[in-house]
Amino acid sequence: MPTPTALALRQARTFLLENGSCPPGRLDERIARSWQRSILAGLLPTGRLANNEHSSGSNLRHALAYNHDLLAHSLPVMEYLYEQVRNSHSMVILADKRATLMHTLGDIDFLSKAERVALSTGSSWHEQHRGTNAIGTALAEAGSVEINGGEHFLERNDFLTCAAAPIMGANGELIGLIDISGDQRSRHPHTLGLVSMAARMIENRIVIASSSRNILLHLHVHPEGIGSVAEGIIAISEDGWILGANRIGLAMLRLNPVDLNETPLTRCLEVTVEELLSRHKRRPGQPTQVHLHDGTTLFVQVQVPENLLTVKDRPASQAARPADALASLDTGDMHWHNATDKARHIADKPISLLIHGESGVGKALFARAMHDSSSRRNGPFVAVNCAALPETMIEAELFGCAPGAFSSANREGSIGKLVAANGGTLYLDEIGDLPMSMQNRLLLLLQERQVPPVGGGQPVAVDFALICATQRKLREDADKGTFLNDLYFRINGLTVNLPALRERSDFQEITERLLAEFNPGRDIYLAPDLLAQLCRHPWPGNLRQYSSVLRTASAMLNPDEDKIDWKHLPDDLVEELTSIPKPIPLEKASAAPQNLEELSRSAIKQALESCHGNISEAARRLGISRQTLYRKLNT
Repeated sequence: MPTPTALALRQARTFLLENGSCPPGRLDERIARSWQRSILAGLLPTGRLANNEHSSGSNLRHALAYNHDLLAHSLPVMEYLYEQVRNSHSMVILADKRATLMHTLGDIDFLSKAERVALSTGSSWHEQHRGTNAIGTALAEAGSVEINGGEHFLERNDFLTCAAAPIMGANGELIGLIDISGDQRSRHPHTLGLVSMAARMIENRIVIASSSRNILLHLHVHPEGIGSVAEGIIAISEDGWILGANRIGLAMLRLNPVDLNETPLTRCLEVTVEELLSRHKRRPGQPTQVHLHDGTTLFVQVQVPENLLTVKDRPASQAARPADALASLDTGDMHWHNATDKARHIADKPISLLIHGESGVGKALFARAMHDSSSRRNGPFVAVNCAALPETMIEAELFGCAPGAFSSANREGSIGKLVAANGGTLYLDEIGDLPMSMQNRLLLLLQERQVPPVGGGQPVAVDFALICATQRKLREDADKGTFLNDLYFRINGLTVNLPALRERSDFQEITERLLAEFNPGRDIYLAPDLLAQLCRHPWPGNLRQYSSVLRTASAMLNPDEDKIDWKHLPDDLVEELTSIPKPIPLEKASAAPQNLEELSRSAIKQALESCHGNISEAARRLGISRQTLYRKLNT
């Protein structure tokens, strides 16, 4: 709500003193609560200050030593912040978790004025001592606040305008506060945004420094936002437990401070720490795509300390990707991982596997990997697409035929796919399209394990592992009578559901593998904005369609190019991709200052100077888009 007038504040204060409570609806709720706390602390608006509100000598030295790390990480940010408010009758203040002032920077003319109300090192600005004020009230409310003029409980402070934000440590606990105080006549609407930004900068420095021996994950909803003040930072152990985080990181992962040290990374993200380390090893420093369990897409940059073993040096038991063929397809998606894990348990058992998934998701790849992971790997892998054969040919294709059994038959006859699979694996794709007559014969075969060839001949005993695949809902088909109930139960020893590409969390890993396959000997990658938009595409053809797109894009590259960009894609796909709306950033992340309304022109200038005029890098550090930066530079 807007700041009340001086008259309205005096009337509200009188009402409080006479009635013991604030008038309803006249004050901001935080101000009203703070005034109430000030009364309960025994303070009066015109009263004298307590004698114990200032630390000096050994007490101050002890406090400064205790807060050494807070000071070390805050001073560079304070200096940066002061550059933004210099010559505006203001000062920058750092306080500890008890609201005792640890350090101040400010304009000389205002510092002398501030000393008259004890805005100096060692003074306590806890609400119990100073009543309503930005530092004490931000501490009490555990959030950023701005207190202007007569909103201060003590009348002696009503010449001030103050904005303060709490600073959280890597464990999520409040460890200090940063404040800008000034003459209320020079109040600026962006001050609260500046101190909030500064608090986040300090928090980021603290989390990074306190986690120097842990793996750090830098998170943002956009790859360009990584490294900015709006990024989330998560510290994790080598075995994947979340140890620390900044506030934005906690919000992104939907965690509270009490969850730290109690939560594995996989409870929040659909990716393991081993997979993240593997991605980092292949492309160090590059953002990679991950997903929350609710489907939210984030980009993460992995930072690995030197004390940790590399993926290459890990013992085999800890390797990110086991040697078996099923594991070679496991690229970090939890749904796919669950499918491979289940399938691995029956690889050498007489249990049939039913693979369910949309067209193009990789059912045939999964079946082949299942075969290659089993003890039958040296035997034949025989695949039959039940939907691709005419009904008149299916019987001979499966069961074989004697010489000259019918006009189109092989003159020498054929043994059929069922016999050909003996000693190996038979893969029946689109089993749901098998005609009813063939369903009956297949059921009998699976019961007796003998194949009578079409047109006569001796039955042949067969021994093979059976894998079937379908995109149909066979259980419903069996209930309707269009698929044999007994056959369904015979082939459904174990069902695994393969996710559609749009549902997978390992999109970037899949991309890297396909690019490596299509560009041997070259380190080809996708432009980050293109990768983000490709990930949002629904991909009705799944892996088959995406593989075709990347194969074509790779062919469009010139010999001196290593980045696939929009120009390398077919026009129809570009049109589809540009019509996909971009996601709204997470509420908590967007709450952090990410636009130049909350930054002064000097902040822009400093960012550009530090980046040597590089617009993209400056925008990344400021946490905004290049377009926004260009627009602000031209206004």
